[in-house]
Amino acid sequence: MQTTKFQKRLFGTNGVRGVVGKDLTPDLVLTIGEALGTMRKGCIAVGRDTRTSGEALVNALKSGLLSTGCDVVDCGILPTPALQYLVKEQFDSGAMITASHNPPEYNGVKIIEADGTEMGDEETLKLEHLIFDLSFCPLLWEHVGYEIHAPHLVQKYIHAIVHHFPDKVGSGMTVVVDPGSGPSCLTTPQILTEMGCRVLTLNGIMDGTFPGRLPEPSSDGLRTLADLVVSCGAAFGVAHDGDADRSVFIDENGRFVEENQEFALIARHICHQKKGALVTPVSTSQIVEIVAKNEGSTIYYTPVGSIYVARTMRSLISEGNEVVFGGEGNGGLIFPDHQFCRDGGMTAAMMVFILSSTGQQLSALINTLPKRTMIKDKMSTSRGAKVLEDIKKIYKNETLDLTDGVKIIRKNSWALVRASGTEPIIRIIIDAECSDCGHDFHSELMDHISIINKE
Repeated sequence: MQTTKFQKRLFGTNGVRGVVGKDLTPDLVLTIGEALGTMRKGCIAVGRDTRTSGEALVNALKSGLLSTGCDVVDCGILPTPALQYLVKEQFDSGAMITASHNPPEYNGVKIIEADGTEMGDEETLKLEHLIFDLSFCPLLWEHVGYEIHAPHLVQKYIHAIVHHFPDKVGSGMTVVVDPGSGPSCLTTPQILTEMGCRVLTLNGIMDGTFPGRLPEPSSDGLRTLADLVVSCGAAFGVAHDGDADRSVFIDENGRFVEENQEFALIARHICHQKKGALVTPVSTSQIVEIVAKNEGSTIYYTPVGSIYVARTMRSLISEGNEVVFGGEGNGGLIFPDHQFCRDGGMTAAMMVFILSSTGQQLSALINTLPKRTMIKDKMSTSRGAKVLEDIKKIYKNETLDLTDGVKIIRKNSWALVRASGTEPIIRIIIDAECSDCGHDFHSELMDHISIINKE
């Protein structure tokens, strides 16, 4: 199945993002609201994460929607997947004010379609056309929309996840949750508590300055979480990014679980229970493909970005295929029998279920996975297109996958070179079956890119 990536002017892979007051202003968000309200009539759900700029921007967004005749339901502060679930269940469209894992000075806008997925490229291009051409106008006073505040609706999302699993399946299990001062303060601790877990929280008070750690849940930023997991004898620790569509884990020994291992562990469990397809971007470690194929599943690869994964999953299902799982190697996992978007709350709950079902510790389960070496690097350059073209020529006699960037495949190892869509950098990912061959591949590739960059 071929998925094409379109070049957009304003929207990136996951919506519009920028530094507030510089790249992202209330005026721009107002215009986005007016364009969305022109394009998607009906009742629109909006929400935001905890960033300090969120209230100003969500009010600008609502003004645009209301002025074009849309009715607005403000769901308040909640995770992005919670808003996506609510849109899927009862609204015509949605918009989330969030910058996900970016630092606190950033914010952004994600547009959500009626099926709960983020707006795809083709529709986003139409939306951008309206934005740049200012192809809309406010309605007269008697035709503007009305607003309802409904922060209680997030409970529907919480209950949907809890009821997906056997009653009190986490009884006797201690879990430490680090929402990172984001909107999952309202959701993940309650989800796991209702599943029967004893829950301790870290950075559990909503604060848009993110005083405890940055919104990106990196291994370095989660050292305090790791210490708490060990000191209280927890089964695991789980941390979310700024809008809680991703989960990363700390095992019972305080060790960071690399996100591709997390993906593979959950994929193995799901694919063992139910046979079907798994969908993931070309940037995901081969460890996921190995465990899925061992369980009899088929793998489909997409360009990088959760929207491409979600829409490919839906397309495969519409063609009569069984699709059981999907996601990215960054902790953003998609459970199609729940909803078609990355969902950090659902991922945390699934980990509780897997540990309870197997009776094993998280570290033991991770140790049973195939061993892989992944190296991630980047290089600043304003000549991304030339680098990719030259890399294709240099490696023309090897097996190439051009789904997104240039992926060079060598037996059981590969290297991916991609130009960033938002920054003047080249990203390089190496996934190898052994450490030595991975580092050799990395050195070889970086030498080529350095030479190309200097020409």
